[in-house]
Amino acid sequence: MTAAKFVTALLAFGVGMSIVSSGMAQSTALPPAVKQAPPKKVTTKPAVATAQKPVTKPVAASGNAKGTATRPATAAKTTGSKTAAGKPGQQVAVRQVARRPVARANGGRAISSRAPSTLRSTRFGAVPVMPSLYAPPQEKLPPPPDDGSPRTLSFYSVNTQESVTVTYRRDGRYVQSELDKVNAFLRDSRNGDQVQMDPQLFDVLWHVQRSLGTDGPYQVLSAYRSPETNAWLASASRGVASDSLHMRGQAMDVKLPGFSPYQIREAARALGLGGVGYYPRSGFVHLDTGPVRYW
Repeated sequence: MTAAKFVTALLAFGVGMSIVSSGMAQSTALPPAVKQAPPKKVTTKPAVATAQKPVTKPVAASGNAKGTATRPATAAKTTGSKTAAGKPGQQVAVRQVARRPVARANGGRAISSRAPSTLRSTRFGAVPVMPSLYAPPQEKLPPPPDDGSPRTLSFYSVNTQESVTVTYRRDGRYVQSELDKVNAFLRDSRNGDQVQMDPQLFDVLWHVQRSLGTDGPYQVLSAYRSPETNAWLASASRGVASDSLHMRGQAMDVKLPGFSPYQIREAARALGLGGVGYYPRSGFVHLDTGPVRYW
């Protein structure tokens, strides 16, 4: 072999070795380049941008409240319901719950906005244990001026079927003999006990008649009650107060033929001289000379 051929073979061998070594270097460097690439950055950016768009889909709220949800879908949080998470571009409806406002007392304790329940209507009538929040006790109004004219009342007792007519007031003064007569008439029908009825109660009845433009007889369902009778009625009915004003001669349950219980109630309430109980189902009105209150 000549020197020229030897040099040529040596150069060819060197070039071949360089090509092989270059290929091996590229094959060993390729895996690290793949591992260093950031995973899925290209796909997550559009998803975040889409999910941050506000939702304007109308949402039906519970109760009477209606509205439109304007919060972003990514920040939507609900109580007692599940929202779709990790799904780009999906709109999530927010359910709004309307709550009724709650009144709170001075101590911070939540109380109901409804008024406390009063006594149930009965045929006997009673003073409520707790007056309604919408009709608290009020101050009594001064009685209408007395012109000195005689004041006459007629009564019919439903329990004893007796009748009486008395002129209990003349010249601005009560007539005791006439009061004695009506006290005996309004006695406890169960045991015959009687007391001195409050004369101002007769004034209330008389002014109610004047307001309605009548002098017809009152039908009396209940007037004076002895403690024994009142206790017996209270045990038989929840509508009878244990400390009823009937036991003090300050209350009567009456009807007035030709007039509805509503008309009697309105005339009595306009006076502002005592308590007025309205019992439309039983058809009577309770009138008394206690504090001004309505039920």
